[in-house]
Amino acid sequence: MTAIPDRTRATRAREFFELHQRIHCIPDAQAHDALLEELKHPSRPYIVSFVNAHAANLGWNTPAMLESLLRSDLLLRDGIGVKLGLKAFGRPYGLNMNGTDFIPKIARAYQGRRAALFGTRSPWLDTARQKLEAEGLVVVACHDGFSPPEKYLELAEETKPELIILAMGMPKQEDIAVRLRERLSHPVLIVNGGAILDFLGGKVTRAPELMRQIGMEWLYRLYLEPKRLARRYLLGIPVFFSHVAVTRLTGPRAPEGGARSP
Repeated sequence: MTAIPDRTRATRAREFFELHQRIHCIPDAQAHDALLEELKHPSRPYIVSFVNAHAANLGWNTPAMLESLLRSDLLLRDGIGVKLGLKAFGRPYGLNMNGTDFIPKIARAYQGRRAALFGTRSPWLDTARQKLEAEGLVVVACHDGFSPPEKYLELAEETKPELIILAMGMPKQEDIAVRLRERLSHPVLIVNGGAILDFLGGKVTRAPELMRQIGMEWLYRLYLEPKRLARRYLLGIPVFFSHVAVTRLTGPRAPEGGARSP
């Protein structure tokens, strides 16, 4: 077997394990509400990211993506794949904190406060903005997700939002989140939101409630966007579990007695 340049299989397994160790478990509704309250009052630029199987796969193959994820201040579990990965590593998995549900809650918690929306494109970006403004956000900056990073840094510096939602997809949004934290000096919550503005803008519809409850929303999204998502789900999910297996065989072990605190 040809050696992997720079990053051996063992190195990737160790990094994959570290990523799962960094995920913060939210055990119950009380902890969920306490986290939401805490996120309303950051004392500095603070990054929240979500780890799903796709993010973990990108991290396995792309060091820069992994580094950006690990530089987040808070990592939350998104999806059943990572739940099973956490179980395999002896970690508690807690609630499914997918961004599609949690980010609108953050936005409502920021009613009356300044926000920036960076991602997707019109007309969905405009619709998402109107919806969030109707719910009380004061949107002071709004830009599509296809500009160079410097554009978002400049807009954030000029407008000083208290909440920034990045919805331009991985790994671009994770990289920009880190750059924003390095550039900005005022307290601001920076949220890596993936397709959240597409959902809010009506480009993508949510799965029926039952599918969401049993962790099968990915199947509904695959049905809606087979060309775009077939590789991510039909190939990506087995690949993710192969990474879990390799890590179990060659990587480090969870601390005795269960998971460590993030």
